[in-house]
Amino acid sequence: MSSLTERLKKTAERLGLSFGQIPRHIAIIMDGNGRWAQRKGLPRVEGHRQGAETTVKVARCCAEFGIESLTLYSFSMENWKRPKAEVDALMQLYGQYLIQIRPRLMLNDVRLVHLGRLAGLPEAVQTELIKTVEMTAANAGMVLALALNYGGRAEIVDATRKIAHEYKQGRLRLKDIDEDCIGRHLYTAGPPLPDPDLLIRTANQMRVSNFLLWQISYSEFYITKTLWPDFNQACLDKAIFAYAKRDRRFGGI
Repeated sequence: MSSLTERLKKTAERLGLSFGQIPRHIAIIMDGNGRWAQRKGLPRVEGHRQGAETTVKVARCCAEFGIESLTLYSFSMENWKRPKAEVDALMQLYGQYLIQIRPRLMLNDVRLVHLGRLAGLPEAVQTELIKTVEMTAANAGMVLALALNYGGRAEIVDATRKIAHEYKQGRLRLKDIDEDCIGRHLYTAGPPLPDPDLLIRTANQMRVSNFLLWQISYSEFYITKTLWPDFNQACLDKAIFAYAKRDRRFGGI
């Protein structure tokens, strides 16, 4: 398979854009599964099943496009507040999904990483998640980060605890604690994920929902009315086109 750089160049050519106009790291808040099911008169779990299929397709598209990193907001820590039957169905889907995607991840040289707290997830999901992460650890293509049992504030709390522990042990000095230090203690530190260039949110919701609060400081936002189960390659192309039009100055002129 061609390298990420070669695939990224082909994507730029296909879209009529320059190489530098393609985002290297895309993060997606996948919203609208329940509404999709409701509009079709189906149980919410059917929306989640269709959303899982969309996730596989979009991840494959991003790998083929040459995107270096794709981060998907799959299940937040706040989502535990949902009805138990829906949460149980979701956890069962995650377990199945983590098994089913392994051949595709290996075929496409994709590395899966987990963002979030492993503790708290059902044991079966933890087992399959760890196995998939370990199986793909040597893959050198796109990094697929699955934010599962994730919260942006919890991530910063966990990073702060690690830093405080290292300081207490004398492994860090007060003057060593800066933005780079905090970044090295976030979930996205291993393997290192660059900050997202583009944050996509589906279902026309105008909020970040506690997602990558530290990392999206200078991300470009793209909001679409499309519900996640209906999101496809054409939608992804539109998001990339919108990103390509942005003038990213990072606080400069």
